[in-house]
Amino acid sequence: MKNTKTYFGLALLAITGTILVAADHIDAPSTTGTSADIADFYAFEPTTGSDNTVFIVDLQSSVLPDLAYGTFDENVLTEINIDLDGDLVEDQVIQAIPRDGVMYFFGPVAPSQKGLDSQVLVGAPLGSVEISATTAKTTTTASGVKLFAGPRQDAFFFDFFQFNKVLTATPEGFLAPGDASDTFDGANTMSIAIDIPNAMLGTPTATNALGVVVYKTWVTSNIKQ
Repeated sequence: MKNTKTYFGLALLAITGTILVAADHIDAPSTTGTSADIADFYAFEPTTGSDNTVFIVDLQSSVLPDLAYGTFDENVLTEINIDLDGDLVEDQVIQAIPRDGVMYFFGPVAPSQKGLDSQVLVGAPLGSVEISATTAKTTTTASGVKLFAGPRQDAFFFDFFQFNKVLTATPEGFLAPGDASDTFDGANTMSIAIDIPNAMLGTPTATNALGVVVYKTWVTSNIKQ
């Protein structure tokens, strides 16, 4: 890989906090059916009081259980952005891009470009992991970073069909938790997971609703131009 291609941002999903999650399942028509489609983004401590942060990016939601998951598109760069000073501009980025069955990670490092356009930061390799299929495979780097890439069960619970009934002219209302059906049960996403020491990310400055100091972070998917 060469640091010569510009990647243009297609999708953006923002999150502030350690346990909050936002969802955007197949809402962007230009990205539907590809690994540029951001389904969910999670950022959290692996255990209470841990000195690590886990980032999980779920891409290309299958939505219905009988639809198979796809593959990681080699023209798509996934970029986790971290704001350390509260100006809503990325100060550190972690990048992931697939090549020949392997997911390569770069960073965390200050980006060469800020905003929607990005370049692969080949000068700052973080590690790589074989993209999993039926068996989960992980890599732990010398710096203590754990990496994963591959299909995973969609963790998002949503009764899509009942939701549609709520939106009709004569809405039926939501079902009780015990009666609702998870439309995403059995469906997969293509997932990227990073467990990384906070010392590599910098000092967080944001505070969430619980008064906990956290990283302000968001993820973008970018396609090669």
